[in-house]
Amino acid sequence: MGFFKQEVPVLDFETWSKGTRAEKIRPMARHWAEVGFGTPVALHLFYVVKIALYILGGALFALATRGIDGWSNIGNWWTEPIVFQKVVLYTMLFEVIGLGCGFGPLNNRFYPPMGSILYWLRPNTIRLPPWPRQVPLTRGDNRDGIDVALYGALLVMLIVALSSDGTGADPALGTSIGLLPAWQSWAVLGLLAAAGLRDKVIFLAARGEVYAPFVVAFLFGGPNVLIAAKLVCMVIWMGAATSKLTKHFPFVISTMMSNSPVVRPRALKRAFFEHFPDDLRPGRLSRALAHVSTAIEGLVPLVLFFSHGGWPTAVAAFVMICFHLGILSAIPMGVPLEWNVFMIWCVLFLFVGHADVGLPDLTNPLPVLLFVVMAGTVIAGNLFPHKISFLPGMRYYAGNWDTTLWCITPSAEAKIDAGIVAIANMPAAQLEKFYGSKEAAQIPIYMGYAFRGFNTHGKALFTLAHRAMAYGNDGVDEAAYSVTDGERICSMAIGWNFGDGHMHNEQLIAALQRRCHFEPGEVRVVLLDAQPLHRQTQRYRLVDPATGEFERGWVDVADMVVRQPWDDDVPVHVEARTGPL
Repeated sequence: MGFFKQEVPVLDFETWSKGTRAEKIRPMARHWAEVGFGTPVALHLFYVVKIALYILGGALFALATRGIDGWSNIGNWWTEPIVFQKVVLYTMLFEVIGLGCGFGPLNNRFYPPMGSILYWLRPNTIRLPPWPRQVPLTRGDNRDGIDVALYGALLVMLIVALSSDGTGADPALGTSIGLLPAWQSWAVLGLLAAAGLRDKVIFLAARGEVYAPFVVAFLFGGPNVLIAAKLVCMVIWMGAATSKLTKHFPFVISTMMSNSPVVRPRALKRAFFEHFPDDLRPGRLSRALAHVSTAIEGLVPLVLFFSHGGWPTAVAAFVMICFHLGILSAIPMGVPLEWNVFMIWCVLFLFVGHADVGLPDLTNPLPVLLFVVMAGTVIAGNLFPHKISFLPGMRYYAGNWDTTLWCITPSAEAKIDAGIVAIANMPAAQLEKFYGSKEAAQIPIYMGYAFRGFNTHGKALFTLAHRAMAYGNDGVDEAAYSVTDGERICSMAIGWNFGDGHMHNEQLIAALQRRCHFEPGEVRVVLLDAQPLHRQTQRYRLVDPATGEFERGWVDVADMVVRQPWDDDVPVHVEARTGPL
């Protein structure tokens, strides 16, 4: 990896460009297995600096609280509940503005490096309500003054809360400063719910499945606040561990660790694969690390919760801190960096600083009820992933997500550019601008294909793309289409993306069709659902925005895990189709 320059594969571009998509992915996958994406060191340091600024910002908001005495007296105030409360609200603000998950070039954001606030304060951008038919006053997909006002009010309310002082001594909670006024927590929850019902993307971008339950916990009073917060952490860790009990997760490990800026020796990177360069399935090291990390995430939190101090708490806290530092050091795609810092803070504050508080201190059942609701959502999200986003389903970095692949003609690209209100250009145009030419942009495009191919779902997506582009097009030249990851379309069209195919499914397809009026064949979309935990299949749909769905069926997970990143010949089981193929 260069300091300022990306390390790219060495190849004969003219010869390489004449190959099929699978043939062009092969050298990219081999390069990734030895180098990763080749991200410049300076870019990784940029994200490290951003993490440091996030920590500094949280500390400054805490220090602005009456009763918090300054840096030199940190040993006396770091366990104050209001400090934890402000870190939660500050992190929610950081995320919903667009500075956290999904920020910058490592999430395919170049010009500009963020969306979120740039979209959601702008009328006539696209919004995606979660239940438009069931919830009154949420129909439509056009952002108006109400949506802008709700989002703006949420930002203002978060800043107001962060600038406030505690309500005074609370002996039951063991604090002389107290918590923020309860009405502020209610206001944040109400505004987040209202904005989220109008646009689910805002709720997901705020990481509402994480920070909203913590805000709810603040309302319970006394030791229940801390117990509820601990239970929220337990759901996050154990839910995430449960979602990794599939064949997908080792593929995430091999892809992430070979891309880690800390794992630098090429021999070590190659060791994450079965047999470099011909067999790039996860190797023994990846499988072992997948099993160990799942066990840590699922079992060590139990020790934290029930140990209540002493060496068991110290050891468990050390292990969980190392666990999150390991994720941080890899700087994974999607960059959930500040979230991992926050979880480290939870370990220190809740389970070390307040190790003595546990279930025997409960004074009402509300924390348990919160736990049940969250755990129920996780269970439902793993059993019915088509219905529930991977975020509330806690399928974090499990490799088991809803995904899409968009096949777009140049005429459709022009219609998208002209038809929607967006801050960024189409993904290919962004890459051409960043890399200097259309030819140079092909390298990162195909490195992105390789990334998808390393994950199990990539093999199915590229297999199904052939079927989608061939539908109704006798003798079609696939070169007429640019094949674009749904994540990139999502980033450009709605202002935020973070691995959730629910944000670029039929709902976004319909919103774009209403604005762009695509002709039949101009756009073809592959939609692949995540695997339900109790089944070994993944369902798919093929959609033309102009004419609707034309094929659906399923693929076997077993057929995907045995294939290489460049393979696009996964057996397809068709259930229904309309017209010729």
